[in-house]
Amino acid sequence: MTDAWATAQQVIDITGVTVTDVQLTQAQASIEMFSNRIHDDTARIRARDLYWLRMAVAYQAAWEVSQFDLNARLDATQVQQDGVVASLDSRAMTLGPRAKQALQRCSWMRSRTIHVRSAFEDGQRGYGSVLAEASDEQHTWTPMGGG
Repeated sequence: MTDAWATAQQVIDITGVTVTDVQLTQAQASIEMFSNRIHDDTARIRARDLYWLRMAVAYQAAWEVSQFDLNARLDATQVQQDGVVASLDSRAMTLGPRAKQALQRCSWMRSRTIHVRSAFEDGQRGYGSVLAEASDEQHTWTPMGGG
């Protein structure tokens, strides 16, 4: 048995592919690298994120079984053969596509953009936009200048 977010049985259940403990450990290491999380921190990871990490490890394990020597691959983003050029994502040669999809669903892998409403947006403080003429009566007028 290996320390991984998925078991060999879960890999079979999720993907239909049988993997060894060694292959599962290798997939776990790949997902740890791409997720920026390690198995030792599992207690601090939310249940929803653990679900997606389990899926990522399972899909990565199944994908890696069919790959030839991942550790000796070139870091390529474009491959050309017989006049056909393929442009690849930076992770395409080392991360399985379904594992990538699962990782993108982890909470820390999404955008952290926070929208802060300005005072000029409708609905701020219970009244209409300060720029809308219809809400003029709801705002107090004060002169500019300290005369």
